[in-house]
Amino acid sequence: MSKISGEQLRLARLAHGYSLEEIGEMIGATRQFIHQLETGARSPADDVVEALVDVLGVTRSFLSSPLASTVRPEQCHFRGHITRPASVTSQVLARGTLLDKFVAAMEQHLELPPVSFPDFPAKSAEEIEQAAEEARRHWKLGTTGPITSMMRVVENAGAIVTYFGDLSERVDAFSMDRRRPIIVRSSAKQCLSRQRFDFAHECGHLIMHRGIQTGDRETEDQAHRFAGAFLFPRGAVLREFPRGRSINWPALYQLKLRWKMSVRAIVRRGYDLSLLTPAQYRTANIHLVKTGQSKIEKYDNDASMPVEQPELLPSALAALEDVMSGGARYVGDEVGMSSAMLELITDSRFPASTPEINDPKVVSLRRV
Repeated sequence: MSKISGEQLRLARLAHGYSLEEIGEMIGATRQFIHQLETGARSPADDVVEALVDVLGVTRSFLSSPLASTVRPEQCHFRGHITRPASVTSQVLARGTLLDKFVAAMEQHLELPPVSFPDFPAKSAEEIEQAAEEARRHWKLGTTGPITSMMRVVENAGAIVTYFGDLSERVDAFSMDRRRPIIVRSSAKQCLSRQRFDFAHECGHLIMHRGIQTGDRETEDQAHRFAGAFLFPRGAVLREFPRGRSINWPALYQLKLRWKMSVRAIVRRGYDLSLLTPAQYRTANIHLVKTGQSKIEKYDNDASMPVEQPELLPSALAALEDVMSGGARYVGDEVGMSSAMLELITDSRFPASTPEINDPKVVSLRRV
């Protein structure tokens, strides 16, 4: 019989989205037996461990190691439907936890950008507007013009960004406020303005809600307000937003192309800053729905607005490969994850074999 960590087994199972029944069927065991393994009530035979290793994409050492650190609820921020299934939440959280473990191992061999997310607690509308402006100043982005790349903003601030290609559409984005923040976004929504808003929304959580459990309507609304204020600062809104008794749609679409925000979000900025009356705000939203732009707006698929791709994690993996063939796979072995598991949590391809390396700690990765 082998001693394994039930928490590690559960973590690997949830990362794949497998139920107790499904993993039991894969290895020829019952649901009750898998549950007993996860609770520590029973220990598996060696052949059962080998079967688990094979289907979960981890090593025996992974299953036998105690969970290094527990991710607390206040460290996790989900953007998406509050009614999403608990199974989806568990799957995303498990993958994020494993990615956190892999990145920590990579940092033993790489010098990644220092983490520089400021801490600006905010609740009221005025506090949120100020927090967004201060965050832009903190990152030397100014407050008068559009942000060129939100991806580079969060990555230069030290966050690891990745996609979960099979992630349910009920989760737009997810972030973990760990020692090195992790931001995950669903690749199902390929639209630049929505992507940038998601990143700014997660920045809001990481900056304003440190140590606070989010997910309720109040904290989501606060992160929404932060995202709009961060992408389109109020000083710029007051200068550029079109005024008039009727809504100037051509001017709003020009703002969309300039600031790379959805028209819906720009309209909301106008309303938040009292440039639109409640009646005008309702009229604008009704117009977007009636014209079929509630989800996909005009210019969303324009060639001038391609979605932004992660650079830090792919660059880190490439840096390891530059020094040694299969270097990233070597790091995966250090934390007990096979190629299949690494591909699941990083959205990257990995070789199946592992090189023999005497001293792999020779890589330095710096980004400007």
